Amino acid sequence: MTLKDILPGKLGFGAAPLGNMFRDIPEQEALATVNAAWDDGIRYFDTAPFYGAGLAEIRMGAALAARPRGDYVISTKVGRLILDETEDAGVRELGEKAGVFQHGRPNKIVNDYSGDATLRSIEDSLKRLGTDHVDIVFVHDVAQDFYGDEWLAVFEGARKGAFRTLDRLRDEGVIKAWGLGVNRVEPVELLLALEDPRPDGFLLAGRYTLLDHARALQRVMPMVAEHELAIIVGGPYSSGALVGGPNFEYAPAPPQILGKVARIKAIADRYGISMKAAGLQFALANPVVAAVIPGASRPSRIAEDRAAVEEAIPADFWRELRSAGLVNPAAPLPAAD
Repeated sequence: MTLKDILPGKLGFGAAPLGNMFRDIPEQEALATVNAAWDDGIRYFDTAPFYGAGLAEIRMGAALAARPRGDYVISTKVGRLILDETEDAGVRELGEKAGVFQHGRPNKIVNDYSGDATLRSIEDSLKRLGTDHVDIVFVHDVAQDFYGDEWLAVFEGARKGAFRTLDRLRDEGVIKAWGLGVNRVEPVELLLALEDPRPDGFLLAGRYTLLDHARALQRVMPMVAEHELAIIVGGPYSSGALVGGPNFEYAPAPPQILGKVARIKAIADRYGISMKAAGLQFALANPVVAAVIPGASRPSRIAEDRAAVEEAIPADFWRELRSAGLVNPAAPLPAAD
């Protein structure tokens, strides 16, 4: 079974914003956003303990509490334990993600990829989500930048702990699938090079977007296809930069990225195409991609994302992006209507 067999549609819901990503989101606004996604027909929801130190899972559980559990698919992540002990959420040592969830819960976050921590993390997630099972579990940020040169050692620890534990849970039918949830291509390549354990797919955030896709296209996508697996694309708007936001890769967007966005938008404006449509449809055009999961913190964003997936884009738009050097020559492009 692969992710394509499990996921109920091409458009899912990324719950990072529910953890108060970048801003303090009112409770009712967060719950209304999940309800809007449900009313739109979205039935895949991705979350993680890391998002607001458990806040996103708590809110997701509250919003879905009255929904039939068999009607939707949910994924969460392991690798970080959320403790009862508190700390200053604004000064956590989280590398490039430092400060992203400074408005989340103050609970202390501890990185732990061991087998025991994996089981505890899942148990804690079930409590926060108010459910008796999750469908997919991703090992979160196993090569994050704050590990530095030690990331290979962290990966090896996860291989002996989290990977093998999730492999067993999948084989026992406790979960349907597992993989990595990362924003680096290296751990995906490394795991696929191993004979054991056997992942079912990956959640790759920010690495297969209109603004940044060359390395994933050249190195990861062929390997995933060879193993007959699939990728869920997270962060399709590159932390918001693609659609006019100030951030790229969890930090203020650098001038070269802002310049690339301006060039793409100039072409999109001439064709009357939304940047969201360009971003989502570019990612979905790759046959390895099973779904995209843009994050949303306002109900109105759900309708925008749905419209973006369904918007008609002429082939000439993609050809112009490619001729302008804004899309890798090898990237699959959407078929023209």
